[in-house]
This record gives sequence, structure tokens and C-alpha cells, in this order.
Amino acid sequence: MLRAGRNLVLAAGLAFGAVQPLSAGPQMLVALGDSLTQGYGLPPEDGFVPQLARWLKDRGADVVVVNAGVSGDTTAGALARAEWAMVPETDALIVTLGGNDLLRGLPPAETRANLDAILAKADARRIPVLLVEMRAPGNYGPDYKAAFDAIYPDLARAHGALLAPEFLAPLRAALDAGTPQDRLLQPDGLHPTAEGVALVVDALGPKVQGLLEKTRPAGG
Repeated sequence: MLRAGRNLVLAAGLAFGAVQPLSAGPQMLVALGDSLTQGYGLPPEDGFVPQLARWLKDRGADVVVVNAGVSGDTTAGALARAEWAMVPETDALIVTLGGNDLLRGLPPAETRANLDAILAKADARRIPVLLVEMRAPGNYGPDYKAAFDAIYPDLARAHGALLAPEFLAPLRAALDAGTPQDRLLQPDGLHPTAEGVALVVDALGPKVQGLLEKTRPAGG
């Protein structure tokens, strides 16, 4: 039964972009997110999940990375599918959500409540989480920005989750250093190119390694 379950999960993971073959006892890492996780606008092999899987494999990790990113998803949409996304074999979870809440100007209280509920579901399963920050732009006003920006560190503390800096922060740093925008961002100015994703993975990779070190023992 366990082997059959693993095979079913692997098939589902491959459908969502998991890139590493299943071997004896790999960890299963689920990446729950929106288009940044899904790999919008990129060939399948160049998206965040495949690049992260290769980065981890190159450093000796035995892990299957499942792409549970849905383009356009809000925190509410991700909450609605969180139980399905966190398949029984899930050992660790990356949560990269909130960007579409910002684009729609949704109330920070709604975003907080949805993320809180997602992390609570992971807590109930004893699944360690890496929560990736999002930060609001200034055009919504200082009160909105303060309320939104506080969500991620607050929830990380409340749930004992690891906290990672904003997903696109490495790209902004590279742009500030003079790298041409068209090398790092697609024409929409929102989604990274393959080169931009590589910068993101280099920045997040060590945090993901720390997350995998927190996973429960096999069979636990």
C-alpha cells in the first residue's frame, strides 16, 4: 500500500512539474504558491521548482519537489486546495503566496487569515514550513503596507515556521547593481526569466536545506 501510494504521489508530482525521480526514501517537498512557483512563461525545465530540485540534487539532497503552484492563485485559492496539495507523503512545505492578494488590493486581514489557516493545516500534520515573505508596494498607503508586511514575520513566529526573504529580492538587488532588466524579468515586468529564477534559487536554496533538516524521520 505504501509503495502504491508513493507511486500515485509521484505521478501527481510529475504532472505538476516535479523533476526528480523517486528513489529509496526520498523526502517529499511541496511548493505551494502562485505563478512564481508554477513557472509562468517559462519552459518547464526553467521554472522555480525544476531549478530548485536540481540545485538541491547537486548538493546531495534526496528529495522530490512537487510543484503545487497555480498561476493567479490568491491565498484564499491556495487555502481551498491546501489539503489536496499536502499529500500524505509530504515531509516539508514551501509557501510562496500573497502576490495576487496585493495585485487585487485585498485587505491584509484576509491574507493573514488565509495564510494562518494554511500554516495551521501544516502544523496539524507536523509538516515544517518555509514561509516566503511578500511586501506591499507603497501605493496602497502606509497603513496598508505596515499591516501587510507584518503578516509574514508574525505568522512565522506564531507557527514556528522558517522565514525567507521576499521571493524577488535577489532580482531587485541585481537590477540595482546594473543587470539589465530583460535578463532577469519577462516583458510583463513581474515574472522572472530563467536567469532570474536561478538567482532566486541561489538565495532560497540554503533556506530550503534548513527546512529539509527539520523534516520528521521516515515513517514518523
